[in-house]
Amino acid sequence: MRAFDFSPLYRATIGFDRVADMMDRVLAADMAQPSYPPYNIEKTDDNAYRISIAVAGFGSDELSVELREGALIVTGRKAEDEDGRTYLHRGIATRAFERRFALADHMKVTGASHTDGMLNIDLVREVPEALKPRRIEIAGPAAIRTKTVDTLQAPETLDA
Repeated sequence: MRAFDFSPLYRATIGFDRVADMMDRVLAADMAQPSYPPYNIEKTDDNAYRISIAVAGFGSDELSVELREGALIVTGRKAEDEDGRTYLHRGIATRAFERRFALADHMKVTGASHTDGMLNIDLVREVPEALKPRRIEIAGPAAIRTKTVDTLQAPETLDA
């Protein structure tokens, strides 16, 4: 296992300790995370993504998609076969699973669909207006002189 030292990150940044903690969690989970079921993560637009998970053999009622504590959790629990089938070969895996995806801030799940053995989960990043970049106008020397003169004038008194 490879260990990373994030102390340079702590020395040069403020408030990014959560990022380092998340990277530690992801690296630790990567070692233990099973490869079943297979999935794709696709960028469909500048701020839109789709997670596609191969869930052949599962019905929509046997799948669950949940948002909890900044993570998207997808689980599948197959109902027991009660029809007494005898399989000569069983190659379609229907074992229970749980997949976790850590979501960045402002990520929103917009929908989920289950067709042709694929579970598709659509996500979009919605950055609040207050966090979007904005241009700050730079005042020239004339504006600074005007402000200084305005502040030197006596403030008006309120009648009591």
